[in-house]
Amino acid sequence: MYQPAGNCLIGQSGGPTSVINASLCGVIKQALNTNMIHRIYGAVNGIEGILERKIFDFCTQLKTRKDLDLLKTTPAAYLGSCRYKLPAIDADTHAYKELFDIFREYNIRYFFYIGGNDSMDTVMKLSTYAEKISFPIRIIGIPKTIDNDLVGTDHTPGFGSAAKYIAATVLEVTRDSYVYDLNSVTIIEVMGRNAGWLTASSALARCEYNNSPDLIYLPELPFSVEQFIRDIRTVQKHKKNVIVAVSEGIKNECGKYICEAVNDTKTDMFGHATLGGTGKSLEHIVKANFQAKVRSVELSVLQRCAMHMASKTDLDEAYNIGKEAVNTAVKGLTGRMMIFNRSTAPEYKISIDSVDVRQIANAEKKIPREWINEQGNDVMPQLIKYMKPLIQGQPDLVMRDGLPIFLTLDTTTFLPNKTANAV
Repeated sequence: MYQPAGNCLIGQSGGPTSVINASLCGVIKQALNTNMIHRIYGAVNGIEGILERKIFDFCTQLKTRKDLDLLKTTPAAYLGSCRYKLPAIDADTHAYKELFDIFREYNIRYFFYIGGNDSMDTVMKLSTYAEKISFPIRIIGIPKTIDNDLVGTDHTPGFGSAAKYIAATVLEVTRDSYVYDLNSVTIIEVMGRNAGWLTASSALARCEYNNSPDLIYLPELPFSVEQFIRDIRTVQKHKKNVIVAVSEGIKNECGKYICEAVNDTKTDMFGHATLGGTGKSLEHIVKANFQAKVRSVELSVLQRCAMHMASKTDLDEAYNIGKEAVNTAVKGLTGRMMIFNRSTAPEYKISIDSVDVRQIANAEKKIPREWINEQGNDVMPQLIKYMKPLIQGQPDLVMRDGLPIFLTLDTTTFLPNKTANAV
């Protein structure tokens, strides 16, 4: 198979995470080690940024090894992100023609896109179009999402760190709620539209000195307000302070979001419901039915980029999957998403591979029903066993004056708009 030498372009898309830049760092380091890649370019704000020609050469940004090492422990999307959805190829090819004109202009022969489900849709469409016009480019998707809802991979980079933050936060909120000698109900709202992996990670807070959260509600099962009230009453028989973890995306038996009771639900550009207010909705319900101190806590974006509570396992895996993405592309593969395979051995071990992105895009991985208890208000030990290895270890952060130092992109170094290195 003919494998073209040329330049590579890297973009990031979707919601940020603590370790998305570790994957970026992995791509850069491995790209520097292959003679098939000449220049390493970055796209600011993903596909949208490419169309706006917001492209720079990494040699203008990362001048020392220290810069590259700092990039690995910088949270959020160093390159910026976007929520740009490419149209169907047979409906509108304008954006595709423009993108591939830019690829020609800068001799882009390798394109790496780090993102979640919608980003893999972009990888699939670009790969299909490249094949259609016989353009010599290798396009690889690198998974990223705290939601852990990408199919085909054991887990996604970003999830382990978010899970660790959520579990630690539940521990701390629980300690706070136990201070006063009175009846209380604390509702912790966690991200998760249709998959409850993040909310389930609250169960990792349980240990020898803590048995909360007492109730966990996931979007995989219908939510009943009546059962919710009964569940709290049951817990109150033996505990004064009730801790509840709930996914933002829980729905009632009719499939309607619980938060719609208090919010006019809007949608984003992908047609996904913009959620929020689930915890507050349940807070009102509890206040109307119980004599107790009631409060809701919405973790919101706090759970996405908490590098101070990141998982070293997550960070190292994110870095390694970025490196392997380059190896996969150089081998001549395209239209692939990188994945983790978990060993069946007792000790935790993963290997990295890739799969056809068409098996990934627009599909969603949810928690298996057998990993949720029969009552639908807690998780099973199998799920705890699955999650626990992913939150292990603490990264060494570069600190100054008691705070971490992060790398910032200089956006004044965009490449000129000119035809250069064109085929």
